Amino acid sequence: MTSHRPVHRVAIVGTGTIGASWATHYLVRGFDVTATDPAPGAEAALRSYVAGAWDTAAAIGLAPGASPDRLGFTPDLRQAVAEADFVQENAPERPELKVKLFADLDEATPPDAIIASSSSGITMSAIQAGCRHPERTAIGHPFNPPHVIPLVEVVGGTGTSPETVRDTMTFYAAIGKRPIHLKKELPGHVANRIQVALYREVVYLIQEGVLDVADADDAVSWGPGLRWGVMGPSLLWHLGGGEGGIQHFMDTLMPRMAASWDQLRAPEFTPELRDTIVSGVLKEADGHSVDELAARRDAMLAALLAVRARHDPAATASGPGAEEGP
Repeated sequence: MTSHRPVHRVAIVGTGTIGASWATHYLVRGFDVTATDPAPGAEAALRSYVAGAWDTAAAIGLAPGASPDRLGFTPDLRQAVAEADFVQENAPERPELKVKLFADLDEATPPDAIIASSSSGITMSAIQAGCRHPERTAIGHPFNPPHVIPLVEVVGGTGTSPETVRDTMTFYAAIGKRPIHLKKELPGHVANRIQVALYREVVYLIQEGVLDVADADDAVSWGPGLRWGVMGPSLLWHLGGGEGGIQHFMDTLMPRMAASWDQLRAPEFTPELRDTIVSGVLKEADGHSVDELAARRDAMLAALLAVRARHDPAATASGPGAEEGP
């Protein structure tokens, strides 16, 4: 049976957008964080990101003693993970790179530490292929940005122990995340596949001239997107079934919905379609920079999370930080 240490020290491997956001979340939750990245200027960029994201992350959940001063940085991978209790890897999505990196992490990390990958598409079975101790490795894929969005997809590989999956789920839940356990490995995991399925239809509707880019975005964000921000689609269908609930919905409405699946078509992604979407998005952005739009998004998400916490006890962040963990 795999035994893992309590988590007090977190190592962040790779400090791009996802790694920097993870670092912010762990710091806000009261951990000591050591980050590593070989890129020139990585430390300065990381500290700048943490400073800019701190107030938003802290408003969602700030642990006693949390401080950006508890962030350390070293370009030396072995030094960064030598005393880590939990490793969050965020390297580029290249299978051969991750296999080599995980073999190195497996060798350099304390044997009772968990090594989690933020990989958005590569399976853990592939990533852990070079590890001598694959039983303590797992996917811990966040939704961007991790310091704001609670969702984390957890899935093991063929060599991952059930205890590692259990303890990884417990740890994420204890630090305010909303982990879901994927019982099977799939390229792209789950949330990205759902996004892709939705966006395929959005792109098809744009290509067919049904509506423009801005109206397509409004159709999602001002309609079903608002409802999805508080409940998932199956639970919403329960409400849609009226007094009969989900049983009534499945008996009377679902057959018509299922019959319409054959009418859905994939778009042909042409250069013209690409240019249509690019020009439409830039028009919708109305001169605002990516950073400005991201700040607006994060502020609204933080407000939504606060509302959910007031109305749904299960949505309340569950916990500090450094004293919780596997």
